[in-house]
Amino acid sequence: MKKNVRETALDILEMVDKNQSYSNLLLNQSIKKNQLNEKDIGLLTELTYGTIQRKMTLDFYLSPFVRKNKKIETWVIQLLRLTLYQMVYLDKVPDRAAIFEAVEIAKKRGHKGISGLVNGILRSIQREGLPSFESIKDPIHRLSIRTSHPEWLVKRWVDQFGYDETLKMCELNLTTPVLTARVNLTKTTVEQCIQALTDEGYDVEKSSVIPEAIYCLKGNLAHSKAFKSGLLTIQDESSMAVALALGVEEGQHILDACAAPGGKTTHIAEKLNKTGCVYSLDLHDHKVKLIKENAQRLELSNVETMTMDSRLVQQHFENDSFHRILLDAPCSGLGVVRRKPDIKYTKKEEDVFQLQKIQKTLLESVAPLLKKDGILVYSTCTIDPEENQQVINEFLKDHSEFVRDISLGERMPSKLRSFVKNGEVQILPQYFNSDGFYIACLRKN
Repeated sequence: MKKNVRETALDILEMVDKNQSYSNLLLNQSIKKNQLNEKDIGLLTELTYGTIQRKMTLDFYLSPFVRKNKKIETWVIQLLRLTLYQMVYLDKVPDRAAIFEAVEIAKKRGHKGISGLVNGILRSIQREGLPSFESIKDPIHRLSIRTSHPEWLVKRWVDQFGYDETLKMCELNLTTPVLTARVNLTKTTVEQCIQALTDEGYDVEKSSVIPEAIYCLKGNLAHSKAFKSGLLTIQDESSMAVALALGVEEGQHILDACAAPGGKTTHIAEKLNKTGCVYSLDLHDHKVKLIKENAQRLELSNVETMTMDSRLVQQHFENDSFHRILLDAPCSGLGVVRRKPDIKYTKKEEDVFQLQKIQKTLLESVAPLLKKDGILVYSTCTIDPEENQQVINEFLKDHSEFVRDISLGERMPSKLRSFVKNGEVQILPQYFNSDGFYIACLRKN
């Protein structure tokens, strides 16, 4: 029996909480399973991501009303969060409708006492109003609760970037990202692609940051004919900047060491313009399959995929084999919290230090494979200096044959150029309403 949207959202929230499952994967599975229409897909996405994004704020609001009921089951807490999210943040859902739905779900899942408890708590909130953030005296703790980011993370960001930048970043992480795509210039032009999508009923416009990028303001491009026929790839603008940093030239052999799902690999292959080859590696077979599928959809025959641990690349390739190497390293993902809100609750501060060890090992492994005068780009979708600048600084200390490539700025689009300093660029999400990303460019003497 198919469940309604709110019950489905509740199931997803429970699985995310209990099993630390990825909300985006569960969401896709639920949409397929329940055969939801476009309107319901939109509401389910909003309820799921919104409730996760604002979990700490919702718990702060609920705390005075649930304090006396210490033995409330976890699914009931999830139901209260879900309903309060609608009451506080969704103008189009009347409070009475949200409360009615919550009580009906409570009756179905529990017993009369639980539905009465849910009704009583929600009605009390309606009558008495929400507690104020002003009751929290410590500014770091207040920002943490108000924007629903763990306190350790807020403190770390304030130390690294200052309070004002942290505030902007935390607030942006609570908003819905604009869908962006990269036009496959081997098959079409940006203008032709925009026209094709407009004819299909999509609301799209040219990016103001990346020349080959477009914004989608209405519709899901993954369902478009243009996507299926290989005219575009869904990718964030910050991620697109990585291939531009490589300074790809036709005929080159390029290594993409941690490549899945293949967005950067296929961008590099497009830049090669049907020449040369991109050797695209990943640790897992199922992820390598994704890279292959993307390359086939885009009709890019210059992509060679391999299932491989990139720490062992020297066993498979000779030194001085590649003109360009991209190491898009495994990282904490703290630059993509807006797209994957679960990250901010599951990551711990010690994870950052553990990941740094892997990042350094990967750099050491791929570096000898670069030809003389070749370019190595190190990138991450995190904003933490521990995984970014510190990794590069320590690598350069031990490798005098590598220098920072100060010509990086010349390859960057004009809007990014001012953020490039000494061969590297740290993009914070609020700069261009994009993902947080780090790109460092090194040249081998």
